[in-house]
Amino acid sequence: MNPSTYAALYGPWQPAKPVRKERPAVVVLAGLLWAVTVLSVSCVGGLACIALLWTAAAGDAAGGMLLLLLLMPAGAAGITALARTSRLREMAASTRMLLLGAVACPVPTALALWLWFLAG
Repeated sequence: MNPSTYAALYGPWQPAKPVRKERPAVVVLAGLLWAVTVLSVSCVGGLACIALLWTAAAGDAAGGMLLLLLLMPAGAAGITALARTSRLREMAASTRMLLLGAVACPVPTALALWLWFLAG
């Protein structure tokens, strides 16, 4: 490719940014945080599906449970939108996953604990 064509299309050449090293402690913390998040979401989703099944079997309205089930993909879409911001894309992958896990973890974990104690 002609260098002037490349410069016209993409701007002046710049060297690639150095790859950041992964820190093992951050990787382990991010993994633990996401494991807690996934377990909490599966617990809430499982309990919501069981309650939805019981409600449907009893012939009652199930609007509240369906709303709860529809809020989970909305939360996941919010986390995905946050992950695609330019500031987070510049971070190292392990740091980015730790930050996103810290944002994603509290709500489903608190909801799972609340449902756990509510169910007895």
